[in-house]
Amino acid sequence: MLKVDSIDVAYGDVQVLHEVSLDIQEGELVAVIGANGAGKTTLLKTISSLLRPIKGSISFEDETISSMNPDRIVARGIVQVPEGRLLFPDMSVRENLEMGAYLEKDKNTVNERFDSVYELFPVLKERSTQMAGTLSGGEQQMLAVGRGLMAGPKLFMFDEPSLGLAPMLVQSIFDRVQHINKTLGVTVLLVEQNVRQSCEISDRAFVLENGRMVLHGTGLEMLENDHVREAYLGL
Repeated sequence: MLKVDSIDVAYGDVQVLHEVSLDIQEGELVAVIGANGAGKTTLLKTISSLLRPIKGSISFEDETISSMNPDRIVARGIVQVPEGRLLFPDMSVRENLEMGAYLEKDKNTVNERFDSVYELFPVLKERSTQMAGTLSGGEQQMLAVGRGLMAGPKLFMFDEPSLGLAPMLVQSIFDRVQHINKTLGVTVLLVEQNVRQSCEISDRAFVLENGRMVLHGTGLEMLENDHVREAYLGL
């Protein structure tokens, strides 16, 4: 479905990604794990075409997308929940959700997506008229995920969805990510520093260190890998 083939990415003169490759098959939940500063967000920004690779290519459903504009990437079905959520704080919950569906012209489809989001996150329906900026951190993350679902993603990319959440909410977010993948049937690319929980729910996982992919395998294999256990799990 998605193939990232040996991309190099730089911010000006500073190269951040070095010959990074990964692939995602339709229906998979794939995690990219690594420490802060490893290049994980840069990878997602490049797939979303917010950054352009200086070398290598990216294809989606057998079409090269490396040079597409970001709006075309979204129209192709690649949707990202960014780190930090980036909601519209002075707009209501419902208005934020509507922004996710701005490319969809069929009102019935939009209403169906509202129903699906409200079923997954009932609190968003309860707070539909509340300003997004007044929600709790966990509720804002739910809204960011809901807004992404309103776009009707084929590939849903999550950038650090557990970041800044209270421990009791972290498991809930991972459960929802897994539900989106396994129950709703949406292919997921999950970028996270929370290595254990990411690997536990993923079909496959890639380890990104200092801008290079150093390991990959099933989620279980990564949890049992000596380097991962020592570097990320403290075992």
